[in-house]
Amino acid sequence: MNPFEIRNEIRISAAGLRRLRQGHLWVYSGDIVQDLDDSGSPLVRVLDTARNTVGYAFYSPASQIKLRLLSRDPDPPTPELLRDRIRAAIGRRQIQENTRAAHRLVFGEADLLPSIIVDRYADYLVLQTLSRGADALKHCIADILKESIQPTGILERNDVKARRLEGLEETRGVLYGTVPDRVEIEEGGVVFLVDLLQGQKTGFFLDQSENRIAARKHVAGRALDCFTNTGAFALHFAARCQSVLGIETSRDSLDLAEKNAARNGIGNVVFREGNVFDALKEMDRSGEQFDAVCLDPPAFAKNRESRAAAKGGRLFGTGTNCIAPSGLPLLLCLFPGLAPWAFLSRPCGASFAPETS
Repeated sequence: MNPFEIRNEIRISAAGLRRLRQGHLWVYSGDIVQDLDDSGSPLVRVLDTARNTVGYAFYSPASQIKLRLLSRDPDPPTPELLRDRIRAAIGRRQIQENTRAAHRLVFGEADLLPSIIVDRYADYLVLQTLSRGADALKHCIADILKESIQPTGILERNDVKARRLEGLEETRGVLYGTVPDRVEIEEGGVVFLVDLLQGQKTGFFLDQSENRIAARKHVAGRALDCFTNTGAFALHFAARCQSVLGIETSRDSLDLAEKNAARNGIGNVVFREGNVFDALKEMDRSGEQFDAVCLDPPAFAKNRESRAAAKGGRLFGTGTNCIAPSGLPLLLCLFPGLAPWAFLSRPCGASFAPETS
């Protein structure tokens, strides 16, 4: 079946049309005037209430996000459009010549390639197709990546919960070439071993790369890295700090963190297995303090904002209680429902009661 063949049309409401005209790419189920029972094609023509063509979108029958707009052109999308979008996305990135470089090449909606993520780790690429429409094009995407970059291998990391909302299975496997279990990358002069098959997200938290490099310029003395995972923030801090403590619940992640420290010849970082909330509570109780505290937790339950806000508030409160009066809190995450001014207005050492918005 040709995945670019258009066999169905969907009409959207005036509110849905208004959102698209404002630049949004998603149409939710509540803005569908007449839904389809199903669609054999991953792409559908999008119409307004007067049946004028608005564009073409990925269709997800099982998701609350029914449509993800791929094109606003009057003509249907083609493989050439997909190729041009992918190559334009790659062209926007500042690709390093370093053979151990790692960075995101395709940023999904930001590159007008909704639900498509491509990360580069040295000579290997990791692909995520997070909607039904994008998933139908994954082999076409892999072919374009082969032509454009000539990687040694392309790995599919579609083992993410978001795919369940699309009615898709979680899956992981090699789409092209060969991919090792682990690959060595370099980030800001620090070397990391990345577990491409089992690591978080596509193997590493590439979305925090610039934050790690920026944050290390401001730390000194004794630092605490909460939720250290494989030691990324901790090892960046090591060059400027007297000592660094990294805390993580996963033993496998800590084993890799310790390997990363040894690989860089870093001896002033200690990794500890444990629950961060419990560790911070004990440090707060004992009066232990640090010159910098990094809080970069995994995502809290996004569909339960009040609980996420409360949890974020507790983390922020106990974490900043462990900062010395002249120390630095590094907040590198989203706390759903927590008002931004709750963070900005609180000096270190002050009591904290989370506000929700």
